[in-house]
Amino acid sequence: MAKSSGRNRYLRRGGGGGLPGMGAGVPGGGAGNPLAAAQEMLAKAQEELRQATVEGSAGGGVVKVTMSGEQKITGITIQPDVVDPDDVEMLQELIMAAIADATAKSDELQAKSYGAITGGLNLPGLGLG
Repeated sequence: MAKSSGRNRYLRRGGGGGLPGMGAGVPGGGAGNPLAAAQEMLAKAQEELRQATVEGSAGGGVVKVTMSGEQKITGITIQPDVVDPDDVEMLQELIMAAIADATAKSDELQAKSYGAITGGLNLPGLGLG
C-alpha cells in the first residue's frame, strides 16, 4: 500500500477536516449541512401537524370527528336526533365513516406537509403511502 503524503485534506485528523460545505467543527453541522436542514424542516413539519386539526363528517354533518394532524382523535360530536336505540348499527357506521373522512383529510395534510421536505418522493417509514 502506498503511504499517504498527508495532502488529502479530507482525511487529515484534527484541524476541523471533513467535507467542504459540511460545517466542520460546528455542532450539528451548521447551515451548510443538508441533513441537519432536513431534520430541522421535518421537526417543524411534525410540530405543525401536532397543532393542526381536521374535521371529518358523515350523514350530512350529524356525526363529526375532530382529529389532529398526527391522526389522534380529539373529539366526536353526535347530533341527538341521529341517536336511535333501535338502529345502533347506523350510528356505528356513521361514526366509522366520519373517522375515515377525518383520516383521509389528515393523510392529505401530512402529504402536503412532508411533500415540501421530500420533494414528492414516497419515502418508506413516513406513512405517506
